[in-house]
Amino acid sequence: MNDVKLQPTSTWQLLSHRRVITLLFLGFSAGLPLLLIFSSLSLWLREAGAERAAVTYFSWAALGYSFKFVWAPLVDQLPLPFLSQVLGRRRSWMLVAQIAIMASILMMAGIDPGASQSSLTWMAIAAVLLGFSSATQDIVIDAYRIESAEVELQAMMSASYIAGYRIGMLAAGAGSLYLADWFGTSTVEYSYQAWRWTYSSMAAAMLIGVCTTLLIREPDIQSKRTLQSNRDYLRFLLLFVVAIGGFVAVFFFSADVVAASRALLSHLVNPYLAAFVMESLRLLAALFSAWVLALLLVRFGLVEYPMVERTYLRPVRDFFERYGWSLAWILLALIGMYRISDIVLGVIANVFYQDLGFSKSEIASVVKTFGLLMTIAGGFIGGLMSMRFGVIRILLVGALLSALTNLLFMLLAGIGHDIFWLYLVISADNLSAGIASAAFVAFLSSLTNVSFTAMQYAMFSSLMTLIPKVLGGYSGTMVDAIGYPVFFLITAILGLPVLFLIAMVAKRLDKREQPPSPENS
Repeated sequence: MNDVKLQPTSTWQLLSHRRVITLLFLGFSAGLPLLLIFSSLSLWLREAGAERAAVTYFSWAALGYSFKFVWAPLVDQLPLPFLSQVLGRRRSWMLVAQIAIMASILMMAGIDPGASQSSLTWMAIAAVLLGFSSATQDIVIDAYRIESAEVELQAMMSASYIAGYRIGMLAAGAGSLYLADWFGTSTVEYSYQAWRWTYSSMAAAMLIGVCTTLLIREPDIQSKRTLQSNRDYLRFLLLFVVAIGGFVAVFFFSADVVAASRALLSHLVNPYLAAFVMESLRLLAALFSAWVLALLLVRFGLVEYPMVERTYLRPVRDFFERYGWSLAWILLALIGMYRISDIVLGVIANVFYQDLGFSKSEIASVVKTFGLLMTIAGGFIGGLMSMRFGVIRILLVGALLSALTNLLFMLLAGIGHDIFWLYLVISADNLSAGIASAAFVAFLSSLTNVSFTAMQYAMFSSLMTLIPKVLGGYSGTMVDAIGYPVFFLITAILGLPVLFLIAMVAKRLDKREQPPSPENS
């Protein structure tokens, strides 16, 4: 990556660019589903009587974001009958993903999680479907963003995308809380119908993304990797379906075995550690089964190896060839750790505010609405600063601020219900998050080869959320064990290794950009 300092002739020209505005609306479409899985759903589940640990486990429903690289080649390569001919490959997949998101949200609206344990299970299934479809939309939007504009415009497009993303999160966060209050539900008197109408309204809001998809133009750049026949497409689809089927089967049918083993292991070690170890082994076993099934399909000739190599292996090989084995692993470590402080804390943030005694209206006004303004401001500040001072420098600033602002949550935990301190903490946290996110998205875009856009960016963004979301799923359990202040301190400490990784990446990239010395030429 060349950490070039770009000097725009006019900030207004950048902000009003057609592609920058387009990314604002697509960002809204991408940001809307996220909080319907996380914070808004967590408040709904708490009102319905679910335990805190069970609520944070629901964050795993969004692990589709962390494994989207698995089906990114499918989205990248597979044309959709009729739609791809009419809309183009990117727009057709975007539209299908948005329709699937609307259907998943409506499915959630039709389930009362407080009715029975089976209802809670069906809510989890609906949340997983929402995570899968929204992650698919992210794959396509990321590919569209990178392919539709030159490198010089990517920082501002990233900032615009993040602004739209946060507005979508505002609609799903503050908007859903206001609506739920207005429809008549509270922690004192739970009303399923209120939440049903709230989620139905969120499904309708996705029409903004649908309209944007229908109005924009398909990028001129097309993937260089094309399959040759309908038979190739069907084989490629078979590979994905069988692998995912094996993953789901092992993960589902191992639940009782894992529960029994965890109970036995709890007598020997810390029960929270036992739960983490056993669930991690369960996830690894499911992933291993998917890998074995994929190998068997190739071994028996049902799927051709050249197709697998072209779609899965070549994008990975390209990344390691461009950056070298050593630097590539450092880059992957940085990508996997950069958002760990924010995401682990964010999973339980709404439950924390509720435990301090803040009402849904206060959370909606301060955390969602005011916090959104701070995030948008931070995003555009981060985009402009990245263009002026270079992406790497702003990456470092954003990482440092993100770790430090988590310490403010320790103070808020000690102070309790104080609206002034809530405003202060949210201001600092969201401003730093906006700066860090804008620089990080531009950084990931610069690492991507346009020949493998969908797969490589999906791989990067999946890795970005995988470790934080796995840890975040245990945030409720950790808080039960150690309390909020110590938990927030741990999240801040988790961000410190990121500073070291950024320094290493900056040093290695500077060496790559330096011209060879006369002695070595």
